[in-house]
Amino acid sequence: MKFHYHLIVNPASGGGKGKKHSDIIIELLKKYQFHYTAYFTEFPGHEIAFIDELNQSTLRAWREEERDEAVTFPLVIVVGGDGTLHQVVERLNYLKSQAPVSYIPAGSGNDFARGFGISLDPVQAFWQIIKAQRPQKINIFSYHEQITGKKGVVINSLGIGIDGVIVYQTTKTEKKQFLSSFVYIFPIFKALFKQKGFPVLIEANGQELNFKKTFLCTMTNHPYLGGGIPLAPMADSQSPEFECVVVEKHSFFIIFKLIFLLLFKKQEKSKDFIHFSTNKLRIVSTTQQFCQVDGEVIEQNAFDFTLQPNTQNIWFL
Repeated sequence: MKFHYHLIVNPASGGGKGKKHSDIIIELLKKYQFHYTAYFTEFPGHEIAFIDELNQSTLRAWREEERDEAVTFPLVIVVGGDGTLHQVVERLNYLKSQAPVSYIPAGSGNDFARGFGISLDPVQAFWQIIKAQRPQKINIFSYHEQITGKKGVVINSLGIGIDGVIVYQTTKTEKKQFLSSFVYIFPIFKALFKQKGFPVLIEANGQELNFKKTFLCTMTNHPYLGGGIPLAPMADSQSPEFECVVVEKHSFFIIFKLIFLLLFKKQEKSKDFIHFSTNKLRIVSTTQQFCQVDGEVIEQNAFDFTLQPNTQNIWFL
């Protein structure tokens, strides 16, 4: 069957990677005479307007029988970072659309691509899309924050505490594009000194857990966080369950020991690294904390999150 590829490009993502990668992809589309339309975001949230327009006029769910029909299938290709992909997936979820999405990673972190086996090379990622015969239903999770009423989806991770502070510090770093793939390492030391322990209540797997000095509390559906840091190497992207990781505030010696273990995927050897798998979770933080969802900061607030499994159709090989 034939395709019409709808490129949603964030040219500013990854310090300009979005523009560079989209140039490469468009050249390939022209070379092989594929039909396409490109949409370039000009401001934060612009991708939502593109999805709304396409959803009304063009997008549709995949039907297996379409492979044998002489019709053109409209396929969205997101070229940008995890934040751009998050916005697209969340909007489709809000619209209750079953349209599949494909992805060319072009951000600073690209944790989604790492977690789900999408090549970080734009040319290879392009051919993963072209060679695929059908979408894959992948596991993500959704959240409902009871205090504000906000609802959304998580394609990578949701974290309260140190990773929220680090994302906040990172977004203030004007030269983010020059950081290594471990984009959290540079602002982490500042965050280590600022972040204090705070109380958290977690309800999961029929248990109620109270942590009085929480330093990090992160939910993730695959191993990676912050540009390839293997926070939860035990997480399985093929499972509908997600992983909850908790670290309480300790002496700086223990914290730095955990960071060292983390970089070598040995953190499970430490009794100070607490984790468990669950398919439904409630997490309550009564004090003002920063939160991050897929690398985007939520300003300081008290939180009452309920999280549960969700799915998304992603088109890749």
